[in-house]
Amino acid sequence: NQVLEMFDHAYSNYMEHAYPADELMPLTCRGRVRGQEPSRGDVDDALGKFSLTLIDTLDTLVVLNKTKEFEEAVKKVIKDVNLDNDIVVSVFETNIRVLGGLLGGHSVAIMLKEKGEYMQWYNGELLHMAKELGYKLLPAFNTTSGLPYPRVNLKFGVRHPEARTGTETDTCTACAGTLILEFAALSRFTGTSIFEEYARKALDFIWEKRQRSSNLVGVTINIHTGDWVRKDSGVGAGIDSYYEYLLKAYVLLGDDSFLERFNTHYDAIMRYISQPPLLLDVHIHKPMLNARTWMDSLLAFFPGLQVLKGDIRPAIETHEMLYQVIKKHNFLPEAFTTDFRVHWAQHPLRPEFAESTYFLYKATGDPYYLEVGKTLIENLNKYARVPCGFAAMKDVRTGSHEDRMDSFFLAEMFKYLYLLFADKEDMIFDIEDYIFTTEAHLLPLWLSTTNQTISKKNTTTEYTELDDSNFDWSCPNTQILFPNDPMFAQSIREPLKNVVDKSCPRGISRAEESLGSGPKPPLRARDFMASNPEHLEILKKMGVSLIHLKDGRVQLVQHAVQAASSLDAEDGLRFMQEMIELSSQQQKEQQLPPRAVQIVSHPFFGRVVLTAGPAQFGMDLSKHKAGTRGFVATIKPYNGCSEITNPEAVKDKIALMQRGQCMFAEKARNIQKAGAIGGIVIDDNEGSSSDTAPLFQMAGDGKNTDDITIPMLFLFNKEGNIILDAIREYEAVEVLLSDKAKDRATIFKGKMIPNYIIDSNLEMENMDQKLTENDSHKQNSEEAASGPQDVGAASEEPEEGGESSDVADPGSLSPANADSASVPTSHQDSYVPGSEEAGAPEPACTSGDNQPQEQKTETEADSKVNWDNKVTPMESILADWNEDIEAFEMMEKDEL
Repeated sequence: NQVLEMFDHAYSNYMEHAYPADELMPLTCRGRVRGQEPSRGDVDDALGKFSLTLIDTLDTLVVLNKTKEFEEAVKKVIKDVNLDNDIVVSVFETNIRVLGGLLGGHSVAIMLKEKGEYMQWYNGELLHMAKELGYKLLPAFNTTSGLPYPRVNLKFGVRHPEARTGTETDTCTACAGTLILEFAALSRFTGTSIFEEYARKALDFIWEKRQRSSNLVGVTINIHTGDWVRKDSGVGAGIDSYYEYLLKAYVLLGDDSFLERFNTHYDAIMRYISQPPLLLDVHIHKPMLNARTWMDSLLAFFPGLQVLKGDIRPAIETHEMLYQVIKKHNFLPEAFTTDFRVHWAQHPLRPEFAESTYFLYKATGDPYYLEVGKTLIENLNKYARVPCGFAAMKDVRTGSHEDRMDSFFLAEMFKYLYLLFADKEDMIFDIEDYIFTTEAHLLPLWLSTTNQTISKKNTTTEYTELDDSNFDWSCPNTQILFPNDPMFAQSIREPLKNVVDKSCPRGISRAEESLGSGPKPPLRARDFMASNPEHLEILKKMGVSLIHLKDGRVQLVQHAVQAASSLDAEDGLRFMQEMIELSSQQQKEQQLPPRAVQIVSHPFFGRVVLTAGPAQFGMDLSKHKAGTRGFVATIKPYNGCSEITNPEAVKDKIALMQRGQCMFAEKARNIQKAGAIGGIVIDDNEGSSSDTAPLFQMAGDGKNTDDITIPMLFLFNKEGNIILDAIREYEAVEVLLSDKAKDRATIFKGKMIPNYIIDSNLEMENMDQKLTENDSHKQNSEEAASGPQDVGAASEEPEEGGESSDVADPGSLSPANADSASVPTSHQDSYVPGSEEAGAPEPACTSGDNQPQEQKTETEADSKVNWDNKVTPMESILADWNEDIEAFEMMEKDEL
């Protein structure tokens, strides 16, 4: 009854405030008409001025036993809807929502007519409209491959001069592979075979283009050449319903080739993508390598598909993981990371999780899934309900709303929620006689024996019989698959209960281990060392693989099927849960802002500032404004993982060391013991840079780190090489470790300013500013070689292979003016280096549009002050600015 009331609230508000518009805007209580509202990009391709929400809702009305409303709605569709609009729409969305909605409406209309009480006047009008729409979609298939264009003009097709489409070259796999149910049903209903033929041809082409070694398909494919454009593969957005339609096409049409293809793909999915309870995208050519570290919400349909396939255990595991995410955020975010943080915060009231909940309840009969359904209902009413319907969530973290209520909310969400709670006597027809499309529209199973104009020739080539008895379990029989035990599903869910909130199952105490009671994992997450060969061997035995990411981090992934035994797989799962908890504890630590490493010795004098990652231990540089200043020294051994063998070289200096082999805190303790006043850890991942990698924070070792009192900073490989190159060139290199870059006045406060800096300023005033670009480079080279007094005057970029780079003085830029809007973490006071020369020192600041690749040269404002007070400060500043502008104009022509 609660589901019915919620549906009435949404449906009546659409009919009252939005119809005949495509969708309801629930916050402003009006209809969304394409062209009258600001464009939302591809999202608007679903709108075709054909009363989308009403058509999408037709068969939902019958499922919810609202037959009178259904009869009225069908009459409105027949009377009001025009399918001949001059508008470009998505082939995929129009197929699943409009064509599927018309066919679903027709299916239940003829069922009601046969019962003899309702729809006695109906004469196939919805089917006629579906056929008209089908013909309007066919021009999209005019490609050599048979894959459809992603968009079509309902009035002019694709290549007509007025079509405004037909130039696209790519489409998603799901877009081209989610047609067979609707098109085949249209052919079977009408006896016109062309629709099914076109849909089959598209599926055949995708199957032939699969990656043969992995049997996976990519996300995006070129519709003309068949080349994969996006070569990552998963079960979420872009691919999801392709897999769904292979299995359901077998169920609806009875063609074994579809089942064989699905089984082949499914074996690959479970081998590479499924990492219970996660489903992570991989590369189709390197399926052991993850393509991303987050999941999108559309994969929530997959547990339901696994139920239909008969593979219940992973379905329960993934569903439980998703439910834990929902309990944390109230809704499933559009995307979330592998450690269950929000990646994309929107939630457009998607129904996929409700769909899987329904299928799992039907398969297991476990009342737990009724409780899950109640949670969904409560959250919708509490957080999404508004006076004019239900509003999508703009941000699940803040509870803010978006002015949209997509048609699929009425088409799918209420259908699955009602079926979840409905008893058999609540239904006016047997739902088991129908199959759900991806939009939850109903197609009767008797279509498999009607108008079979397509020969059921097996077009699957190179199909290899897979040794997996699980493939015999399609369309599962609960009496065979599941023991008559209400604890069956619970026993699978239990280990995952706390996977999201990180309160993992209680660890086994040492006393229990000594007594031999309880599980004893061979390796605990807190003890794991990535450099320990013995630990790596244990991980391999547990089915856990270690992947080195480009940014220098390591990622752990478990494939249970690769574990040595089921017990080892369980140990691996427990280890992964512990590791997630440890990672979470580190994430909960305060996110520190970036720090600065400023080279203050000759010939840099504070002009080179390197963005550094902070440490969650040691001296807090934000509380020591002066920072730590000293000469740098390379330690032995370079990894800093054992006692320092050259303490005399390190004492009272800032130690340089390489990342790896041990914990950061261990390195800090070793150099502190050797007398160092600070430490810089340089990334060992060749080519890493703060330009392309996110801010890196050095975590502790899980123990008390109060004994570490010196500051520790982290430099990526590219920035670290700048200091190493400077040491090779100048030997004595002095740096300042601070929370932010200091201007030169602060650096040299209380100290004698070197004469060569003053002399260079006077020399610069007399320099001819009309030097050609080649003369400028030559002058720079000569000055760099002439000694300290000339170096300070150099303001041009070094020649290729040079070891110094003159850059804008941090003191000439106010921190408030530093562009940091496009950097995820605050860089208000630090300057991101960005030279494209791997070995050259880099500029200390970025241009306003955050494009560090173009190196620019400025003349320092503070170095242009007339020391004899012959010019007023303001005049001097203005003169400096003019020189800066001229210098920038010259540098724009430089081909670095």
